[in-house]
Amino acid sequence: PEKMILTSPLILQFSNKTKRLSHLGSDKQLQDEQPGFAEKIIAVNSDLTQPELDLSKEDQSILADNINIVFHCAATIRFNEPLKDAMQLNVLATQKMLALAHRMKHLEVFLHVSTAYANCDRELIEEIVYPPPVDYRRLIDSLDWMDEELVTALTPKLIGKRPNTYTYTKALAEYMVQQEAGDLNVAIVRPSIVGASWKEPFPGWIDNYNGPSGIFIAAGKGILRTMRASNDAVADLVPVDVVINATLAAAWYSGSQALNRSKNILVYNCTTGGINPFHWGEYHVISTFKRNPLEQAFRRPNVNLTSNHLINQYWIAVSHKAPAFLYDLYLRLIGREPRMMKTITRLHKAMMVLEYFTSHSWVWNNDNVGMLIAQMSPEDKKVFNFDVRQLHWAEYMESYCMGTKKYVLNEELSGLPAARKHLNKLRNIRYTFNTILVVFIWRVFIARSLMARNIWYFVVSLCFKFLSYFRASSTMR
Repeated sequence: PEKMILTSPLILQFSNKTKRLSHLGSDKQLQDEQPGFAEKIIAVNSDLTQPELDLSKEDQSILADNINIVFHCAATIRFNEPLKDAMQLNVLATQKMLALAHRMKHLEVFLHVSTAYANCDRELIEEIVYPPPVDYRRLIDSLDWMDEELVTALTPKLIGKRPNTYTYTKALAEYMVQQEAGDLNVAIVRPSIVGASWKEPFPGWIDNYNGPSGIFIAAGKGILRTMRASNDAVADLVPVDVVINATLAAAWYSGSQALNRSKNILVYNCTTGGINPFHWGEYHVISTFKRNPLEQAFRRPNVNLTSNHLINQYWIAVSHKAPAFLYDLYLRLIGREPRMMKTITRLHKAMMVLEYFTSHSWVWNNDNVGMLIAQMSPEDKKVFNFDVRQLHWAEYMESYCMGTKKYVLNEELSGLPAARKHLNKLRNIRYTFNTILVVFIWRVFIARSLMARNIWYFVVSLCFKFLSYFRASSTMR
Protein backbone atom coordinates (compact mmCIF):
# COMPACT_ATOMS: atom_id res chain seq x y z
CA PRO A 1 0.00 0.00 0.00
CA GLU A 2 0.99 3.63 -0.42
CA LYS A 3 0.43 4.20 3.29
CA MET A 4 -0.48 2.07 6.25
CA ILE A 5 -2.29 3.61 9.21
CA LEU A 6 -2.04 1.76 12.50
CA THR A 7 -4.35 2.20 15.45
CA SER A 8 -3.12 1.02 18.81
CA PRO A 9 -5.31 -1.55 20.67
CA LEU A 10 -4.90 0.43 23.89
CA ILE A 11 -3.30 3.78 24.51
CA LEU A 12 -1.23 2.19 27.30
CA GLN A 13 0.35 -0.16 24.77
CA PHE A 14 1.19 2.54 22.25
CA SER A 15 4.79 2.90 23.41
CA ASN A 16 5.35 -0.86 23.06
CA LYS A 17 3.99 -0.80 19.53
CA THR A 18 6.30 2.08 18.66
CA LYS A 19 9.27 0.13 20.01
CA ARG A 20 8.33 -2.89 17.91
CA LEU A 21 8.09 -0.74 14.80
CA SER A 22 11.55 0.65 15.45
CA HIS A 23 12.79 -2.91 15.97
CA LEU A 24 11.41 -3.85 12.55
CA GLY A 25 13.47 -1.04 11.09
CA SER A 26 16.65 -2.89 12.00
CA ASP A 27 15.63 -6.04 10.13
CA LYS A 28 17.87 -6.39 7.10
CA GLN A 29 15.41 -8.39 5.00
CA LEU A 30 12.67 -5.80 5.47
CA GLN A 31 15.06 -2.95 4.66
CA ASP A 32 16.25 -4.72 1.52
CA GLU A 33 12.76 -5.54 0.24
CA GLN A 34 11.01 -2.33 1.34
CA PRO A 35 13.49 0.53 1.73
CA GLY A 36 11.90 3.50 3.39
CA PHE A 37 9.00 1.41 4.66
CA ALA A 38 8.80 3.42 7.89
CA GLU A 39 7.65 6.52 6.00
CA LYS A 40 4.54 4.59 4.89
CA ILE A 41 3.40 3.93 8.47
CA ILE A 42 1.34 6.41 10.48
CA ALA A 43 0.59 5.43 14.08
CA VAL A 44 -2.61 6.79 15.59
CA ASN A 45 -3.33 7.03 19.33
CA SER A 46 -6.46 5.15 20.35
CA ASP A 47 -8.15 3.68 23.41
CA LEU A 48 -10.72 1.00 22.66
CA THR A 49 -12.44 1.41 26.01
CA GLN A 50 -13.39 5.05 25.35
CA PRO A 51 -16.25 6.53 23.29
CA GLU A 52 -15.34 6.84 19.59
CA LEU A 53 -12.14 4.94 20.44
CA ASP A 54 -10.76 8.16 21.96
CA LEU A 55 -9.82 9.33 18.47
CA SER A 56 -9.55 13.03 17.80
CA LYS A 57 -11.85 14.53 15.15
CA GLU A 58 -8.82 15.06 12.94
CA ASP A 59 -7.73 11.41 13.21
CA GLN A 60 -11.28 10.21 12.58
CA SER A 61 -11.35 12.31 9.44
CA ILE A 62 -7.99 10.93 8.26
CA LEU A 63 -9.18 7.37 8.79
CA ALA A 64 -12.54 7.98 7.12
CA ASP A 65 -10.86 9.45 4.03
CA ASN A 66 -7.88 7.11 3.58
CA ILE A 67 -8.60 3.57 4.75
CA ASN A 68 -9.19 0.75 2.26
CA ILE A 69 -8.76 -2.30 4.50
CA VAL A 70 -9.29 -2.80 8.22
CA PHE A 71 -7.61 -5.68 10.03
CA HIS A 72 -9.27 -5.74 13.44
CA CYS A 73 -6.91 -7.77 15.65
CA ALA A 74 -7.26 -5.91 18.95
CA ALA A 75 -8.57 -7.98 21.87
CA THR A 76 -7.75 -9.11 25.36
CA ILE A 77 -6.35 -12.62 25.24
CA ARG A 78 -6.41 -13.18 28.99
CA PHE A 79 -8.53 -16.28 29.52
CA ASN A 80 -9.60 -15.31 33.03
CA GLU A 81 -10.41 -11.66 32.29
CA PRO A 82 -13.42 -10.41 34.31
CA LEU A 83 -16.51 -10.60 32.11
CA LYS A 84 -17.11 -6.84 32.10
CA ASP A 85 -13.57 -6.14 30.91
CA ALA A 86 -13.67 -8.93 28.32
CA MET A 87 -16.96 -7.58 26.96
CA GLN A 88 -15.51 -4.07 26.86
CA LEU A 89 -12.43 -5.07 24.87
CA ASN A 90 -13.69 -7.94 22.71
CA VAL A 91 -17.30 -6.98 21.96
CA LEU A 92 -17.90 -3.26 22.55
CA ALA A 93 -14.55 -2.28 21.02
CA THR A 94 -15.37 -4.33 17.93
CA GLN A 95 -18.74 -2.60 17.76
CA LYS A 96 -16.99 0.79 17.84
CA MET A 97 -14.59 -0.32 15.11
CA LEU A 98 -17.52 -1.36 12.93
CA ALA A 99 -19.18 2.02 13.51
CA LEU A 100 -15.98 3.74 12.41
CA ALA A 101 -15.68 1.41 9.42
CA HIS A 102 -19.16 2.41 8.23
CA ARG A 103 -17.84 5.98 7.97
CA MET A 104 -14.84 5.02 5.81
CA LYS A 105 -15.52 6.24 2.29
CA HIS A 106 -13.17 3.88 0.45
CA LEU A 107 -13.34 0.78 2.64
CA GLU A 108 -13.16 -2.43 0.62
CA VAL A 109 -12.67 -5.09 3.33
CA PHE A 110 -13.22 -5.34 7.08
CA LEU A 111 -11.33 -8.38 8.35
CA HIS A 112 -12.06 -9.49 11.90
CA VAL A 113 -9.60 -11.80 13.70
CA SER A 114 -11.41 -14.16 16.06
CA THR A 115 -10.30 -17.50 17.55
CA ALA A 116 -10.88 -21.11 16.53
CA TYR A 117 -12.02 -21.74 20.12
CA ALA A 118 -14.88 -19.22 20.03
CA ASN A 119 -17.25 -22.18 19.66
CA CYS A 120 -15.31 -24.72 21.72
CA ASP A 121 -18.57 -25.94 23.28
CA ARG A 122 -19.03 -27.85 20.00
CA GLU A 123 -17.00 -30.86 18.84
CA LEU A 124 -17.37 -30.10 15.12
CA ILE A 125 -16.80 -26.45 14.21
CA GLU A 126 -17.86 -25.37 10.74
CA GLU A 127 -16.73 -22.21 8.94
CA ILE A 128 -19.92 -20.35 9.84
CA VAL A 129 -20.98 -17.82 12.47
CA TYR A 130 -22.98 -19.58 15.19
CA PRO A 131 -25.73 -17.78 17.13
CA PRO A 132 -24.59 -17.21 20.74
CA PRO A 133 -26.57 -18.44 23.78
CA VAL A 134 -27.57 -14.89 24.73
CA ASP A 135 -28.39 -11.70 22.83
CA TYR A 136 -25.26 -9.55 23.06
CA ARG A 137 -27.35 -6.36 23.20
CA ARG A 138 -29.27 -7.53 26.26
CA LEU A 139 -26.05 -8.66 27.93
CA ILE A 140 -24.40 -5.27 27.32
CA ASP A 141 -27.41 -3.50 28.86
CA SER A 142 -27.45 -5.86 31.86
CA LEU A 143 -23.72 -5.56 32.57
CA ASP A 144 -24.05 -1.79 32.51
CA TRP A 145 -25.99 -1.70 35.82
CA MET A 146 -24.56 -4.82 37.53
CA ASP A 147 -21.79 -4.44 40.08
CA GLU A 148 -18.62 -6.56 39.88
CA GLU A 149 -19.72 -8.96 42.61
CA LEU A 150 -22.98 -9.80 40.86
CA VAL A 151 -21.25 -10.20 37.47
CA THR A 152 -18.68 -12.56 39.01
CA ALA A 153 -21.44 -14.67 40.53
CA LEU A 154 -23.34 -14.88 37.23
CA THR A 155 -20.33 -15.49 34.96
CA PRO A 156 -20.26 -19.33 35.23
CA LYS A 157 -23.95 -19.49 34.35
CA LEU A 158 -23.54 -17.08 31.43
CA ILE A 159 -20.53 -18.74 29.77
CA GLY A 160 -22.09 -22.20 30.14
CA LYS A 161 -19.96 -24.96 28.61
CA ARG A 162 -17.27 -22.58 27.44
CA PRO A 163 -14.18 -22.63 29.71
CA ASN A 164 -13.58 -18.89 30.07
CA THR A 165 -14.70 -15.35 29.29
CA TYR A 166 -12.26 -15.07 26.36
CA THR A 167 -13.90 -17.75 24.19
CA TYR A 168 -17.35 -16.56 25.26
CA THR A 169 -16.84 -12.91 24.31
CA LYS A 170 -15.09 -13.79 21.04
CA ALA A 171 -18.18 -15.81 20.05
CA LEU A 172 -20.39 -12.82 20.90
CA ALA A 173 -18.09 -10.54 18.86
CA GLU A 174 -18.40 -12.78 15.78
CA TYR A 175 -22.19 -12.70 15.95
CA MET A 176 -22.19 -8.95 16.55
CA VAL A 177 -20.00 -8.44 13.45
CA GLN A 178 -22.46 -10.49 11.40
CA GLN A 179 -25.46 -8.56 12.72
CA GLU A 180 -24.01 -5.06 12.37
CA ALA A 181 -21.84 -5.40 9.26
CA GLY A 182 -24.60 -4.06 7.03
CA ASP A 183 -23.21 -3.51 3.54
CA LEU A 184 -19.58 -3.85 4.65
CA ASN A 185 -17.49 -6.53 2.96
CA VAL A 186 -16.53 -8.63 6.00
CA ALA A 187 -14.42 -11.76 6.53
CA ILE A 188 -13.48 -13.56 9.75
CA VAL A 189 -10.24 -15.48 10.39
CA ARG A 190 -10.12 -17.92 13.31
CA PRO A 191 -6.58 -18.98 14.30
CA SER A 192 -6.12 -21.72 16.89
CA ILE A 193 -3.12 -21.69 19.30
CA VAL A 194 -0.70 -19.21 17.72
CA GLY A 195 2.95 -20.20 18.10
CA ALA A 196 6.37 -19.17 16.84
CA SER A 197 6.97 -18.44 13.18
CA TRP A 198 7.50 -21.24 10.70
CA LYS A 199 9.57 -19.34 8.12
CA GLU A 200 9.15 -15.56 8.42
CA PRO A 201 10.76 -13.33 9.48
CA PHE A 202 12.92 -16.35 10.35
CA PRO A 203 12.20 -19.84 11.76
CA GLY A 204 11.33 -19.90 15.46
CA TRP A 205 10.77 -16.17 15.93
CA ILE A 206 8.65 -15.37 18.99
CA ASP A 207 8.66 -12.34 21.29
CA ASN A 208 6.41 -13.23 24.25
CA TYR A 209 5.47 -15.84 26.85
CA ASN A 210 1.88 -16.19 25.61
CA GLY A 211 0.28 -19.49 24.67
CA PRO A 212 2.62 -22.48 24.56
CA SER A 213 5.81 -20.40 24.73
CA GLY A 214 5.66 -20.01 28.52
CA ILE A 215 4.99 -23.74 28.92
CA PHE A 216 7.98 -24.64 26.74
CA ILE A 217 10.28 -22.34 28.70
CA ALA A 218 9.04 -23.71 32.05
CA ALA A 219 9.65 -27.25 30.77
CA GLY A 220 13.11 -26.33 29.46
CA LYS A 221 14.05 -24.77 32.79
CA GLY A 222 12.98 -27.97 34.57
CA ILE A 223 10.29 -26.13 36.55
CA LEU A 224 7.33 -27.75 34.78
CA ARG A 225 7.46 -31.48 35.55
CA THR A 226 3.86 -32.58 35.12
CA MET A 227 1.06 -31.44 32.88
CA ARG A 228 -2.54 -32.50 32.67
CA ALA A 229 -3.01 -33.37 29.01
CA SER A 230 -4.27 -36.20 26.89
CA ASN A 231 -1.48 -37.79 24.86
CA ASP A 232 -3.94 -38.40 22.03
CA ALA A 233 -5.46 -34.90 22.07
CA VAL A 234 -4.56 -32.73 19.09
CA ALA A 235 -2.31 -29.80 19.99
CA ASP A 236 -3.68 -27.41 17.39
CA LEU A 237 -0.66 -25.13 17.05
CA VAL A 238 -0.49 -22.75 14.10
CA PRO A 239 2.63 -20.68 13.30
CA VAL A 240 2.18 -16.91 13.51
CA ASP A 241 3.37 -16.32 9.94
CA VAL A 242 0.78 -18.84 8.70
CA VAL A 243 -1.93 -16.79 10.44
CA ILE A 244 -0.63 -13.52 8.97
CA ASN A 245 -0.37 -14.92 5.44
CA ALA A 246 -3.86 -16.46 5.64
CA THR A 247 -5.26 -13.17 6.95
CA LEU A 248 -3.69 -11.18 4.10
CA ALA A 249 -4.91 -13.72 1.54
CA ALA A 250 -8.43 -13.64 2.98
CA ALA A 251 -8.51 -9.85 2.72
CA TRP A 252 -7.25 -10.05 -0.88
CA TYR A 253 -9.89 -12.60 -1.85
CA SER A 254 -12.74 -10.68 -0.20
CA GLY A 255 -11.62 -7.51 -1.96
CA SER A 256 -11.27 -9.18 -5.36
CA GLN A 257 -14.73 -10.76 -5.04
CA ALA A 258 -16.45 -7.61 -3.76
CA LEU A 259 -18.76 -7.30 -6.77
CA ASN A 260 -19.72 -10.99 -6.82
CA ARG A 261 -19.92 -11.62 -3.08
CA SER A 262 -22.99 -13.04 -1.38
CA LYS A 263 -24.44 -11.72 1.86
CA ASN A 264 -22.80 -14.56 3.81
CA ILE A 265 -19.62 -13.72 5.70
CA LEU A 266 -16.67 -15.90 4.74
CA VAL A 267 -15.14 -17.54 7.83
CA TYR A 268 -11.70 -19.21 7.73
CA ASN A 269 -10.72 -21.78 10.38
CA CYS A 270 -6.95 -21.23 10.44
CA THR A 271 -6.05 -24.52 12.14
CA THR A 272 -3.72 -27.49 11.65
CA GLY A 273 -5.44 -30.41 13.42
CA GLY A 274 -7.63 -31.53 10.53
CA ILE A 275 -4.92 -31.08 7.89
CA ASN A 276 -1.62 -31.94 9.57
CA PRO A 277 -2.34 -33.09 13.14
CA PHE A 278 0.17 -32.89 15.98
CA HIS A 279 -0.62 -34.47 19.36
CA TRP A 280 0.38 -33.41 22.86
CA GLY A 281 2.04 -36.82 23.30
CA GLU A 282 4.45 -36.02 20.46
CA TYR A 283 6.44 -33.80 22.78
CA HIS A 284 9.68 -32.76 21.02
CA VAL A 285 10.31 -30.01 23.56
CA ILE A 286 12.17 -32.11 26.16
CA SER A 287 14.56 -33.76 23.69
CA THR A 288 15.35 -30.36 22.15
CA PHE A 289 16.11 -28.73 25.49
CA LYS A 290 18.27 -31.69 26.56
CA ARG A 291 20.39 -31.23 23.44
CA ASN A 292 20.31 -27.44 23.62
CA PRO A 293 19.58 -26.59 27.26
CA LEU A 294 18.44 -23.26 28.62
CA GLU A 295 20.85 -21.41 30.86
CA GLN A 296 20.65 -21.84 34.64
CA ALA A 297 18.02 -24.58 34.53
CA PHE A 298 16.41 -25.44 37.88
CA ARG A 299 16.27 -29.17 37.09
CA ARG A 300 16.86 -31.41 34.08
CA PRO A 301 13.94 -31.13 31.60
CA ASN A 302 11.39 -33.90 32.01
CA VAL A 303 7.58 -33.60 31.80
CA ASN A 304 5.04 -36.24 32.72
CA LEU A 305 1.79 -35.99 30.73
CA THR A 306 -1.33 -37.48 32.31
CA SER A 307 -5.05 -37.03 31.80
CA ASN A 308 -5.81 -38.33 35.31
CA HIS A 309 -6.49 -35.54 37.82
CA LEU A 310 -5.35 -37.49 40.91
CA ILE A 311 -2.10 -38.65 39.28
CA ASN A 312 -1.42 -35.10 38.17
CA GLN A 313 -1.99 -33.81 41.71
CA TYR A 314 0.43 -36.42 43.04
CA TRP A 315 3.15 -35.35 40.61
CA ILE A 316 2.50 -31.69 41.42
CA ALA A 317 3.13 -32.43 45.10
CA VAL A 318 6.21 -34.59 44.46
CA SER A 319 7.81 -32.86 41.47
CA HIS A 320 6.70 -29.24 41.89
CA LYS A 321 5.88 -28.26 45.45
CA ALA A 322 8.39 -30.41 47.37
CA PRO A 323 11.48 -29.35 45.35
CA ALA A 324 10.29 -25.72 45.38
CA PHE A 325 9.87 -25.81 49.17
CA LEU A 326 13.33 -27.33 49.68
CA TYR A 327 14.92 -24.80 47.33
CA ASP A 328 13.23 -21.88 49.10
CA LEU A 329 14.42 -23.32 52.42
CA TYR A 330 17.96 -23.39 51.04
CA LEU A 331 17.62 -19.77 49.90
CA ARG A 332 16.45 -18.72 53.36
CA LEU A 333 19.40 -20.49 54.99
CA ILE A 334 21.90 -18.57 52.84
CA GLY A 335 20.06 -15.29 53.47
CA ARG A 336 18.38 -14.85 50.09
CA GLU A 337 14.76 -14.13 49.24
CA PRO A 338 12.73 -17.33 48.57
CA ARG A 339 11.06 -17.27 45.14
CA MET A 340 10.43 -20.76 43.80
CA MET A 341 7.08 -21.40 45.53
CA LYS A 342 5.76 -18.12 44.07
CA THR A 343 6.92 -19.24 40.64
CA ILE A 344 5.27 -22.64 41.05
CA THR A 345 2.01 -21.01 42.18
CA ARG A 346 1.94 -18.78 39.09
CA LEU A 347 2.73 -21.79 36.90
CA HIS A 348 -0.15 -23.80 38.39
CA LYS A 349 -2.60 -20.97 37.78
CA ALA A 350 -1.51 -20.80 34.14
CA MET A 351 -1.73 -24.58 33.73
CA MET A 352 -5.23 -24.71 35.21
CA VAL A 353 -6.37 -22.23 32.57
CA LEU A 354 -4.84 -24.36 29.79
CA GLU A 355 -6.02 -27.78 31.03
CA TYR A 356 -9.27 -27.55 29.09
CA PHE A 357 -7.40 -27.09 25.80
CA THR A 358 -4.74 -29.75 26.45
CA SER A 359 -7.34 -32.36 27.43
CA HIS A 360 -9.83 -31.95 24.56
CA SER A 361 -9.81 -32.27 20.79
CA TRP A 362 -11.97 -30.59 18.18
CA VAL A 363 -12.70 -31.12 14.52
CA TRP A 364 -12.54 -27.95 12.43
CA ASN A 365 -13.85 -27.69 8.90
CA ASN A 366 -11.24 -26.07 6.62
CA ASP A 367 -13.05 -25.93 3.27
CA ASN A 368 -12.77 -22.15 2.93
CA VAL A 369 -9.04 -22.25 3.70
CA GLY A 370 -8.58 -24.91 1.01
CA MET A 371 -10.63 -22.83 -1.43
CA LEU A 372 -8.50 -19.78 -0.65
CA ILE A 373 -5.28 -21.66 -1.40
CA ALA A 374 -6.76 -22.91 -4.70
CA GLN A 375 -7.64 -19.34 -5.75
CA MET A 376 -4.06 -18.09 -5.38
CA SER A 377 -1.44 -17.98 -8.12
CA PRO A 378 1.67 -20.22 -7.81
CA GLU A 379 3.79 -17.14 -7.03
CA ASP A 380 1.41 -15.91 -4.32
CA LYS A 381 1.33 -19.39 -2.77
CA LYS A 382 5.09 -19.09 -2.27
CA VAL A 383 5.09 -15.50 -1.00
CA PHE A 384 2.02 -15.88 1.23
CA ASN A 385 2.39 -19.53 2.17
CA PHE A 386 -0.13 -20.84 4.70
CA ASP A 387 -0.42 -24.43 3.44
CA VAL A 388 0.30 -26.31 6.69
CA ARG A 389 0.42 -29.65 4.86
CA GLN A 390 4.07 -28.74 4.19
CA LEU A 391 4.81 -28.19 7.89
CA HIS A 392 7.23 -30.73 9.43
CA TRP A 393 6.43 -30.78 13.13
CA ALA A 394 9.74 -32.10 14.51
CA GLU A 395 11.70 -29.38 12.70
CA TYR A 396 9.16 -26.70 13.63
CA MET A 397 9.15 -27.64 17.33
CA GLU A 398 12.95 -27.56 17.45
CA SER A 399 12.95 -24.10 15.84
CA TYR A 400 10.23 -23.01 18.27
CA CYS A 401 12.23 -24.11 21.33
CA MET A 402 15.40 -22.49 20.05
CA GLY A 403 13.38 -19.35 19.31
CA THR A 404 12.23 -19.08 22.93
CA LYS A 405 15.86 -19.41 23.99
CA LYS A 406 17.18 -16.80 21.57
CA TYR A 407 14.37 -14.24 21.21
CA VAL A 408 12.40 -14.45 24.47
CA LEU A 409 15.16 -15.24 26.98
CA ASN A 410 17.90 -13.49 24.95
CA GLU A 411 20.32 -16.39 25.45
CA GLU A 412 23.22 -16.60 23.02
CA LEU A 413 24.18 -19.91 21.38
CA SER A 414 27.73 -19.32 22.60
CA GLY A 415 26.44 -20.12 26.09
CA LEU A 416 25.42 -23.68 25.15
CA PRO A 417 28.61 -25.41 26.42
CA ALA A 418 28.16 -23.87 29.89
CA ALA A 419 24.43 -24.74 29.85
CA ARG A 420 25.22 -28.37 28.97
CA LYS A 421 27.79 -28.51 31.75
CA HIS A 422 25.19 -27.18 34.20
CA LEU A 423 22.71 -29.82 33.01
CA ASN A 424 25.27 -32.58 33.60
CA LYS A 425 25.82 -31.20 37.09
CA LEU A 426 22.09 -31.38 37.76
CA ARG A 427 22.07 -34.98 36.52
CA ASN A 428 24.87 -35.92 38.92
CA ILE A 429 23.05 -34.22 41.80
CA ARG A 430 19.91 -36.20 40.96
CA TYR A 431 21.76 -39.54 40.84
CA THR A 432 23.49 -38.76 44.13
CA PHE A 433 20.21 -37.79 45.81
CA ASN A 434 18.46 -40.93 44.54
CA THR A 435 21.30 -43.13 45.79
CA ILE A 436 21.22 -41.52 49.23
CA LEU A 437 17.43 -41.93 49.32
CA VAL A 438 17.63 -45.64 48.45
CA VAL A 439 20.30 -46.23 51.10
CA PHE A 440 18.23 -44.31 53.65
CA ILE A 441 15.11 -46.36 52.90
CA TRP A 442 17.16 -49.55 53.13
CA ARG A 443 18.73 -48.66 56.45
CA VAL A 444 15.61 -47.30 58.12
CA PHE A 445 12.85 -49.51 56.77
CA ILE A 446 14.10 -52.63 54.98
CA ALA A 447 17.22 -53.68 56.91
CA ARG A 448 15.28 -53.73 60.22
CA SER A 449 12.45 -55.94 59.00
CA LEU A 450 12.81 -59.57 57.98
CA MET A 451 9.64 -59.48 55.88
CA ALA A 452 10.74 -56.31 54.11
CA ARG A 453 14.14 -57.88 53.36
CA ASN A 454 12.49 -61.01 51.92
CA ILE A 455 10.21 -58.92 49.70
CA TRP A 456 13.19 -56.84 48.59
CA TYR A 457 15.28 -59.90 47.69
CA PHE A 458 12.33 -61.44 45.83
CA VAL A 459 11.82 -58.30 43.70
CA VAL A 460 15.56 -58.01 42.96
CA SER A 461 15.84 -61.69 42.00
CA LEU A 462 12.76 -61.40 39.77
CA CYS A 463 14.29 -58.41 37.99
CA PHE A 464 17.59 -60.29 37.62
CA LYS A 465 15.83 -63.32 36.09
CA PHE A 466 13.93 -61.11 33.67
CA LEU A 467 17.12 -59.36 32.56
CA SER A 468 18.91 -62.72 32.17
CA TYR A 469 16.06 -64.08 30.04
CA PHE A 470 16.04 -60.92 27.93
CA ARG A 471 19.82 -61.15 27.42
CA ALA A 472 19.61 -64.84 26.49
CA SER A 473 16.78 -64.27 23.98
CA SER A 474 18.73 -61.39 22.42
CA THR A 475 21.83 -63.64 22.06
CA MET A 476 19.77 -66.34 20.32
CA ARG A 477 18.57 -63.83 17.74
